[in-house]
Amino acid sequence: MTSHDLRSQLASLTTEAFRPELADIDRLPTLDIARLMNGEDGGVPAAVAAQLPRIATAVDAIAERMAKGGRLIYAGAGTAGRLGVLDASECPPTFNTEPGQVVGLIAGGPPAMVTSVEGAEDSEELARQDLDALKLVPDDTVVGISASGRTPYAIGAVAHARALGALTVGLSCNAHSTLAAAAEHGIEVVVGPELITGSTRLKSGTAQKLVLNMLSTITMIRLGKTYGNLMVDVRASNDKLRARSRRIVSLATGASDEEIEKALTESGGEVKNAILALLADIDGPTATRLLEESGGHLRAALAHAPR
Repeated sequence: MTSHDLRSQLASLTTEAFRPELADIDRLPTLDIARLMNGEDGGVPAAVAAQLPRIATAVDAIAERMAKGGRLIYAGAGTAGRLGVLDASECPPTFNTEPGQVVGLIAGGPPAMVTSVEGAEDSEELARQDLDALKLVPDDTVVGISASGRTPYAIGAVAHARALGALTVGLSCNAHSTLAAAAEHGIEVVVGPELITGSTRLKSGTAQKLVLNMLSTITMIRLGKTYGNLMVDVRASNDKLRARSRRIVSLATGASDEEIEKALTESGGEVKNAILALLADIDGPTATRLLEESGGHLRAALAHAPR
């Protein structure tokens, strides 16, 4: 693609549109600029809301595959890629996911998290190589993320994954995007032109973060990683999370501190097991067995617990 062709393509994108009414924004008082930005951000949730049916359909498809051992894989460049890596990296401490169960791929690899890797986003072949290194299977899901919806790395990832039989989702912030068309499930959150022309780390980035929150969180709810709105699969890897684990057991069971400590000790610190042991009045090994038989779903395990 020539420079002229690329400029013409960018000029047609909503996310790249120039707003003449903001041409003197740099002359405004700081508080006025902050008010403008805040007002811009206020429209993002409504744009996400318009895509909720598509998001829900994608979540159900992702959860179905992950329940069979599939992985959730994000692929993007720049801000979009960093957001995917962020969401993936927060799943293990929040939901106790296994290493590699939720993966974030960014064009250019780990160095691209903190610096620009020239040309990486323009390579569909790089996306194919990154996915081939993961040895995709049909139960995996690949979510391509690109504000413009034209980023070759994201499109290449989705196209390659779909050709291999994996589930694909395309998350874009422009309507009628190439990325959404390439994916089985297209999600296009159109937030409009940015305050700073083309700076898609702003509204577009916020929209993508909100959608990724939904994709991972609701999928984990469907997989039994929560009990109500409690993070019963939380991984207690530091003092704050250990304190949170005890609070979660307390909120779920109403047990005394002494009972909670005993249950957590017997369950090896597993919050879900401790809750089941306390609510069903069973020992740790029995709680572990019931959870295994129930696919990790606490409500199902409670229903099958001895009365």
